[in-house]
Amino acid sequence: MIDLLLQSLCSGLLAAGTYALVALGLALVFGAMRIINLTHGELVLLAAYIAYTFEAKLGINPVFAIPAAIPVVCAAAAVSYGLISRIRQDRELNSLILTYGLGLMITNAVLLIWHGDVRSSGNAWLQDSITFGPLFSMRSEVLSFVISITLMIALWWWLSRSWYGRAVRAVSSNRDAAKLMGINPRKIELASFLVAGLLASVAGVAIYSSGSIQPAVGEALTIKAFVITVLAGVGSIPGVLVGAMLLGLTESLTMTFGSSSLQQLAGMVLFLLVLYVLPNGLFGAVRRRG
Repeated sequence: MIDLLLQSLCSGLLAAGTYALVALGLALVFGAMRIINLTHGELVLLAAYIAYTFEAKLGINPVFAIPAAIPVVCAAAAVSYGLISRIRQDRELNSLILTYGLGLMITNAVLLIWHGDVRSSGNAWLQDSITFGPLFSMRSEVLSFVISITLMIALWWWLSRSWYGRAVRAVSSNRDAAKLMGINPRKIELASFLVAGLLASVAGVAIYSSGSIQPAVGEALTIKAFVITVLAGVGSIPGVLVGAMLLGLTESLTMTFGSSSLQQLAGMVLFLLVLYVLPNGLFGAVRRRG
């Protein structure tokens, strides 16, 4: 029983690494622009299918598809921002509708090109098991977790130390004041979308390497990323990891000791409970009144 519990916790933590990797890009755009980019899950899915093509057609380890996925996904992210930036009224609501439509277009494009079959990696190196005493996992899961932590640290450094990162935080805090300081909000927002596209590229390859994909996965990934972003609190990068861990552990324990059919429900119940107790998220700033 103890071994089963420990294995469930280990699986949940490793899954949290992949979840955090998916949510980072959405959290960045949401924090910088207060826009829920419903295309994000489909961008992750697009990168996953590029990794599948590299393995199925070229016989190359899907990890090496990341350099090819980045320009394609970033170009799609730039097009998304180009359309969003043209919205002048009710930006939040209209961008939500627009990105949902773009997500449907990408999903149908994936369906036309790669069809609706379930795809998964057959790479022996990625599928090999790694043992930690009584615990075990696939090498791809451990690799995804390490990459997720590394990119999270890199993103935190970029936001806190680089000029562009500080500009992103300035635009997020007060767009008009940022303009007065000589910052071009459109340029900074485009940079946020491109960084989100880069993160989505790595996330897509990680998901294909450690699991299975099909065209319907994109929408589910967007929902998970949004749940984690709200759990974390707007603009909190460490909170993304904590939120992903909470979601991953909840789903893993539910699947181990309950039923796999309740996995998604357990995640939503966690989401509602955290929002009820902490409306600003786990690490969200409480707004002052008066």
